[in-house]
Amino acid sequence: METVIDKNKHYGFMPGCSLSSYNPEAVIKTTAYLNSVFPEFSTVLKCCGRPTKSVGQYDLFKERFADLQKDMEDVNIQEMILACPTCKATFDGESRTKSHSLWEILPLIGIPSELRGKAKGSDMVFTVHDSCTTRNETALQDGIRWILTELGYKYVESGYSKGKTRCCGFGGMVDPVNPEVAKKVMQRRVETLENYPVVVYCATCRSSILQAGARSWHILDLIWGPVVYADDEPTPDVLESPDHVWHNRYETKHGILKQLNG
Repeated sequence: METVIDKNKHYGFMPGCSLSSYNPEAVIKTTAYLNSVFPEFSTVLKCCGRPTKSVGQYDLFKERFADLQKDMEDVNIQEMILACPTCKATFDGESRTKSHSLWEILPLIGIPSELRGKAKGSDMVFTVHDSCTTRNETALQDGIRWILTELGYKYVESGYSKGKTRCCGFGGMVDPVNPEVAKKVMQRRVETLENYPVVVYCATCRSSILQAGARSWHILDLIWGPVVYADDEPTPDVLESPDHVWHNRYETKHGILKQLNG
């Protein structure tokens, strides 16, 4: 179904746990931009509950998602924008609230004019890792490529992209349950990316690809961060450090509250 924006509606934005844990600045700037576009706008910083479902705790998952649904309805969110591909898949199966991927919304509203073409002088050539939950989400996948082109970056498709993409190794909570299997899947995925630096749109996918020895950037790093060149190195894998994760979640919440409350 084609995504249509109706600015008479109240939109919400949910970045997801891993993105909030990874890059607070990018979440805060994305929130500010969406808030400038949509007259009625709210941000939700909660977990969609998918990890509990993945490990078989179905009753707990239903309880957690019901709490999230109530929070959205309490503030009258009519349509939700989701940055995390797994959150989007969860909403598609569980929520009464209509949802959209951020990567489908940005091509419709555009990126800030001052960011268009900012990387046209970069010598970097990326490839794209599509999250496995988006394997059949053509509009979402196309949105990521549109953003790269708008920014001015060059990219090539690997043999296993879009509808043929492979799991990063973390899908289904494999890593905490069986780390050795997860590492093998991570390594197998990186081997298919042909030694190119990798753009992802899931922070957990970025962590997996870094653990397997490849360079990786989240698409929001490229939108809001400095221009990346061929010899540049990505920031460290903060998701491997619980201290960094919880500190970043606090920074995300603090920054958004400060921004929205003036």
